[in-house]
Amino acid sequence: MASTTVVGLLGATGETGTSIVNGLLEAGGLTIIALTRPSSVSKPAAVALKDRGVEIRALDLKASQDDIVTSLKGVEVLISAIGPMEQLEQIPLATAAKTAGVKRFLPCGAMPVVPAGGIHMLRDVKEIVYNHIKTLHLPYTIVDVGWWYQIAFPPLPSGKIDYALGLPNPCLPGDGSQPNALTDLRDIGRYFAKIVVDDRTINKYVFVYNELHSPTQIFDLMEKLSGEKLDRQYDTLEELQAKIADARPKIAKDPTNFMLMVQQVSAEYLISWGIRGDNQPEYAKYLGYVTSKELYPDFKFKSFEAYLRDEVMAGKAKGVYDELRAKIVEMHKTH
Repeated sequence: MASTTVVGLLGATGETGTSIVNGLLEAGGLTIIALTRPSSVSKPAAVALKDRGVEIRALDLKASQDDIVTSLKGVEVLISAIGPMEQLEQIPLATAAKTAGVKRFLPCGAMPVVPAGGIHMLRDVKEIVYNHIKTLHLPYTIVDVGWWYQIAFPPLPSGKIDYALGLPNPCLPGDGSQPNALTDLRDIGRYFAKIVVDDRTINKYVFVYNELHSPTQIFDLMEKLSGEKLDRQYDTLEELQAKIADARPKIAKDPTNFMLMVQQVSAEYLISWGIRGDNQPEYAKYLGYVTSKELYPDFKFKSFEAYLRDEVMAGKAKGVYDELRAKIVEMHKTH
């Protein structure tokens, strides 16, 4: 691909989308177009992107195919980082991308490694999108990113690091021994910047990650760095399955209830990476992924321990999902 590749990005102001924008800008040599709802074109977040050299272009996923095709004019690589409740809106987007001549589509993956077929609700919804892309013969790359550093650590008894907690879970899944692949959220965009100009990743599933740590190792590390003793409570498989069984019929009656989806998806994640051990590079390779360690062995990143020590413990970390955090805490209290 030429160094002037035109990259279109949906969801540019979300947590993952922001990382992708930052990574693409840092890499340089790319024309970046933030594809946003017409109602959001003039919002402060979009204006801030424009000030950084990102083109802002309106795209309405509920518009006609002709209008979506027009919005995609000139885009060579299309990246989607849209929200979990919007995944199926990528089906008309993919169809329009094929008509518009997009050379490669990176749909919204960006999750831990999970096999398709009943293990994880969100993974199965994404699979519907992936299958549609394949029926179009549209070149694609699926990028999964493991578990973020920013949501991988538990709270401390003192409350010292509550400001930085992402999606707090005070319990260890299973016996806490399963290794889990972790990636710094800020590195996701740096990986994407390499992938979009790398022809080796076309029509491939790519798993990017920095390090492996089990929940027990993370609790040990937190105790070492903080000097505090953590109360180790465990989520059993049966307890997590009960949360899923509680959520499913409620979601069937109220499919737009985001917090019910969080309840089910969170429990499914803990079963997948914490008990089954899905989110590991060897399992990813078994499923057919190529890993970032194979593709980019010289990729430099901050270790998870350094992140905890130099940022979280030092009061310098940036929290994620600020609006959702309080609701997650309350959900854990009531279950």
